[in-house]
Amino acid sequence: MKAWRIGSLGEPKDVMRLEEVADPTPGAGQLVVKVLASPANFPDVLMCRGLYQVKPELPFTAGVELCGEVVALGEGVDAFQIGDRVIGGGSLPYGGFGELALMDAATTFPAPEALSDAEASSLYIGYQTGWFALHRRANIQPGETLLVHAAAGGVGSAAIQLGKAAGATVIGVVGGPEKAEVAKKLGADVVIDRHTEDFVKVVKEVTGGKGADVIYDPVGGDTYDRSTKCIAFEGRILIIGFAGGRIQEAALNHSLIKNYSIVGLHWGLYNALAPELVAECHRELTRMAAEGSIKPLVSETLSLEQVADGVQRLADGETVGRVVYGARS
Repeated sequence: MKAWRIGSLGEPKDVMRLEEVADPTPGAGQLVVKVLASPANFPDVLMCRGLYQVKPELPFTAGVELCGEVVALGEGVDAFQIGDRVIGGGSLPYGGFGELALMDAATTFPAPEALSDAEASSLYIGYQTGWFALHRRANIQPGETLLVHAAAGGVGSAAIQLGKAAGATVIGVVGGPEKAEVAKKLGADVVIDRHTEDFVKVVKEVTGGKGADVIYDPVGGDTYDRSTKCIAFEGRILIIGFAGGRIQEAALNHSLIKNYSIVGLHWGLYNALAPELVAECHRELTRMAAEGSIKPLVSETLSLEQVADGVQRLADGETVGRVVYGARS
């Protein structure tokens, strides 16, 4: 089969190579799927650079989530059948950026019928992360104000939709007019272009000086530092990631004085420690997709040959929504 292999570390455009490799064979508890769609995620970028917490042995095929059609079952797999359409995580070294991928049955789920292949492939990581962050970690309530950073990206766009579905007023922060239009279409009540506006000032104006009850921060660094200036009394700042490149240090005296919480979210731990909650989340997301309250924003569908370019553009901050490798569209 053909697959994008990473044999050294660096920028995606420099280290990803489209090669002929052996087809994967499922081990116990695994399945092989024909890849129908696989979105680019920031962890794919970080793994190319050798900066992700998971450091697979070289060479490997990235693509941390996907939608696929089951073509082979490993020993002990009885929850799926050949031909099933499924979503979940790619099991390295055979991730989603190839014609075939390997998946672990324990983290694989039926693809929602309401979503296309590309949309379904984008439901797993971003929406599960958003659901756990907003509902399990922040306990968001109807009527609260949610501030979402990088609101036009894959993770941020999911947070907007999930926040609206939870009954929150959503403020999205983006970089540039094109991304502002995307955030508006996703349902954000207020959109702030950080290139021309001070999000701290706007949040305070919109909330009458109160600040945001929940802040969803996948950026970190200076974005986090500024967020502490517009967090509400008893607010919660969700630490989702560090796409900005700098891992911030929290001033705990400030958290004490202003009575806000700094809440971490490592969604992957739920797969290891509470898989029943991941399954519950998938059922809830499937229900929401069926009723139309969530729908992953797929901005581009790529051929296999275009994958490295798409991952690099994600790394450079040039994409909106989801950029998805789709074997069929």
